[in-house]
Amino acid sequence: MYRRSRGKKMKEGYFTPDSIGEQSRRMLEGLEGLRARHPVRFTPRRAALLVLDMQRYFLDEDSHAFIPSAPAIVPGIAALADTFLMHDLPVVFTRHRNSEADAGMMADWWSDLISPESGLFEIVPELNRPAAMVIEKSQYDAFHETELDGMLREAGIEQLVITGVMTHLCCETTARSAFMRGFAVFFPVDGSATYREDFHRAALLNLSHGFAVPVLVDDLIASIGERDRA
Repeated sequence: MYRRSRGKKMKEGYFTPDSIGEQSRRMLEGLEGLRARHPVRFTPRRAALLVLDMQRYFLDEDSHAFIPSAPAIVPGIAALADTFLMHDLPVVFTRHRNSEADAGMMADWWSDLISPESGLFEIVPELNRPAAMVIEKSQYDAFHETELDGMLREAGIEQLVITGVMTHLCCETTARSAFMRGFAVFFPVDGSATYREDFHRAALLNLSHGFAVPVLVDDLIASIGERDRA
């Protein structure tokens, strides 16, 4: 799905397990002016967690599409998924897959497509959650020709927490699509990753201005816990 041509020259590991906490807090502080404008407040009982494309294709170091910062977001997403499931809140994972029939512009834009036959197709084992739902998608937008919208509406969901990879492609596109469908979107700064920090920051800036509330994983987990104490 992603071109080999520029290879590792266009990649950087801006998140590491040791730095992601401080780095993401600094990113969020840079968005405070925009964040303060949002009247939407996180309401756990109306929320679902969406985890995009955390497949070996993007997280295996031997894959040409490996995202150096992606391993650093796995523990946070795992903790968030466990918290949602513990409180009987929906968790949806996506797997990206393409065939020649459904790839569309993806085939023209990228030189490689993800197929179920690939050994890199599956979600990484650290995020294997049998109680979560799994859907497959063929485009950046997780709503495009999938059952996601219907699933969320049937469950009475009004808010969506979006995590996964890549921040500026599938995550940003899906966040915009969710907003256009009437969902309030919460976008953890430390819950997604992409190839470079400037891509990540640009997506956060754009989304925070018009589509999503930037947050931290730990703050969402704390908010869910507060629901029990209320």
